[in-house]
Amino acid sequence: MEAVADDAITAVVSQHLLDELAAVLIRPKFRRWISVADAIAFVESLGGHADLRDDPGPPMARVRDPDDDYLVALAEAADAVIVTGDDDLLTAQIEPVAITPAQLLARL
Repeated sequence: MEAVADDAITAVVSQHLLDELAAVLIRPKFRRWISVADAIAFVESLGGHADLRDDPGPPMARVRDPDDDYLVALAEAADAVIVTGDDDLLTAQIEPVAITPAQLLARL
């Protein structure tokens, strides 16, 4: 988030992505790392610093999990890489490519 806030990188998001991120971060299993209030504040901050794009139209089937196809469509429309810890996206033969957060930090 620091790199986004400092304009070192541009995060590209859609409302769908922000909603999904919030839903994941407020799950009970994440309580030991982040409170609900901090999770919501993080998502709001990200949305305020990111390049907010319209949700792409109905995406083509590109990856194993159809719920992730919109991420590929969003990244493709923005000419961006996908930064994720999701093994399915990381191992998918897709363009644009998916990288881990650690790989992104190594590029900075």
